[in-house]
Amino acid sequence: MTQYLLSVYTPADVEPPPPDVLAKIMNGVESWRQELKDAGAWVFTGRLHAPGTATVVQRRDDDVLTTDGPYVEGKEYVGGFTVIRAADLDEALDWARKAATVIGLPIEVRPMLDEA
Repeated sequence: MTQYLLSVYTPADVEPPPPDVLAKIMNGVESWRQELKDAGAWVFTGRLHAPGTATVVQRRDDDVLTTDGPYVEGKEYVGGFTVIRAADLDEALDWARKAATVIGLPIEVRPMLDEA
């Protein structure tokens, strides 16, 4: 089975929903994650801090530079992700549709390269 990265795009300029709305969303996310686990499709999930907490390390000529902040400024950022196992892209897209319905944010689906 191929692994797929499902990335959640979070708008940079929008405040999080109020606690009661967020609780409902998170309950839906947990139900979706449990459905993934029950199907044997879940690999792992991660939530990320906002881009302002990022540090970028990059090589420039013979130096390695470290700078604060995201590598690229944008109107959206990856706020979280889930890695799943799916038989094919159609199955991965089905899981992403369920996530987008629950979360209400765009989900990018990308196949991961096989290490073999």
